[in-house]
Amino acid sequence: MIDVILCDDHALIRRGIRDTLSDAPDIRVVGEVGDYGELRSLMRERTQPGSGCTVPCDVLVLDINLPGRSGLDALHVLKDEGSPVKVLVVSMYPEDQYAIRALRAGAYGYVNKGGDPQILVQAVRTVAQGRKYVTPEIAQMLVESLTAPTTEAAHTKLSDRELQTLVMIASGKRLADIAAELMLSPKTVSVYRARVLEKLALGNNAELTVYAIRNGLVGE
Repeated sequence: MIDVILCDDHALIRRGIRDTLSDAPDIRVVGEVGDYGELRSLMRERTQPGSGCTVPCDVLVLDINLPGRSGLDALHVLKDEGSPVKVLVVSMYPEDQYAIRALRAGAYGYVNKGGDPQILVQAVRTVAQGRKYVTPEIAQMLVESLTAPTTEAAHTKLSDRELQTLVMIASGKRLADIAAELMLSPKTVSVYRARVLEKLALGNNAELTVYAIRNGLVGE
């Protein structure tokens, strides 16, 4: 039996994923949480003496866009700690935005939330076996990254949080809204924005939005 923990800040999304996975006879959802803090608490609780568990779960199904510390932050922490938990990232963001970042951060797979539910089941099974799961689109991206010229788009140099800030600003969100969603201070978000503008050699939010559209980070 594959034990799965779900981490997504939207209860309806968690319910949909739970229902999809629960239909598989070899998968059971043993916990679900809405943010990084709850995830850490649940993982500690499931490995306490007397719990009967040596690891909190076999597979962690993790969203990237969490309040406070992002899913990418969680990936980095788990990787640094040497956690045996295998992480499958399930995100609303298209593969070309975050898939390779997630894989580099330690994820075993990346699935878009808008895909076929059976792909999610297949991905969980693959990841539980210790194998990487990538869609054909991600596989093509990986091949292109190996064969393309060494020059990379400027935004690939951004940190995970800077890229997240870029996408949210380009999507029309105000700094105050971004701060509330990420559970950061408006001043901290302003610092991220300033870093993004500097690294991309842009002057304002309008130029930032145009850059994001041209590079496929947000829709037109």
